[in-house]
Amino acid sequence: MTCGEPAGIGPELAVRARAILGAAVPFVWLGDPRHLPPGTDWIAVDTPQAAANVAEGRLPVLPHRFAAAVTPGQPDPANAAGVIEVIARAVALVQAGAASGIVTAPLNKKVLKDGAGFAFPGHTEYLAHLAGDVPVVMMLASPLLRVVPATIHIPLAQVPAALTPELLDQVIRLTHAGLIRDFGLSTPRIAVAGLNPHAGEGGTMGHEDASVIAPVIARLQAEGMELTGPLPADTLFHPRARAQYDAAICAYHDQALIPIKTLDFDGGVNVTLGLPFVRTSPDHGTAFDIAGKGLALPESLVAACRLAWDMAAARLG
Repeated sequence: MTCGEPAGIGPELAVRARAILGAAVPFVWLGDPRHLPPGTDWIAVDTPQAAANVAEGRLPVLPHRFAAAVTPGQPDPANAAGVIEVIARAVALVQAGAASGIVTAPLNKKVLKDGAGFAFPGHTEYLAHLAGDVPVVMMLASPLLRVVPATIHIPLAQVPAALTPELLDQVIRLTHAGLIRDFGLSTPRIAVAGLNPHAGEGGTMGHEDASVIAPVIARLQAEGMELTGPLPADTLFHPRARAQYDAAICAYHDQALIPIKTLDFDGGVNVTLGLPFVRTSPDHGTAFDIAGKGLALPESLVAACRLAWDMAAARLG
């Protein structure tokens, strides 16, 4: 588990996640022990594997020295380089086979840019770069729903142009492969949402559903993928509809994230599909306003740890 932004809620949630998970999902925390909450019972270890031998009441730590101590809620740009180094170190460990996956605590992109000139939009893009600039997609997952936005952090006005056949083809293929490799589904069922209201309603509400989305689906169906769509997004997320698919691919950010955050706000997990290693993350930010106050809920981080454990097991077969 990477420390993320040390002035945020990541360090305190790591301690709480360890208390909840115990030996069921052994993890090692990678960061500066000075950033842990006062009174934390932690022990330094030399390797991730050593975490399995640490008593359940203690937090195993791979120490990584940062430039400065922290005050919760007050990020220090001097620590930005340390945050980036921790991510790179975690990737090196999993690529060397020393750990089975990475759970990343949230970071603050502005702090990283101001303090270290971080040139990536976020965690996902940096991880893809460290893995060799591989193509990846973002999945939000919970026991109730899995969604993948085909386009992510761009203005809504730019979505129709960005949603090309090439992009949609890549997103569907990565999602299909990820459901097999990381979730153990031999024949994944994927629903694809339309871009426009009523999936265009025969062209009366936009042409992209018929001219862009439908041909890609038909081509991949001919290859043997179990796909449905384009489907109207307003009827895609009720219980009977969700029972018909294993993941839904959506046209844009809010089309995917609104339903999962409505259904399971505290239990959603951010998953990166396409990486050569397992990576999950809680579906929340650094929460500077409540950092250090004991108010942050650990459910999403705990769910991220459990899902990473299950995904690693699926990759091992």
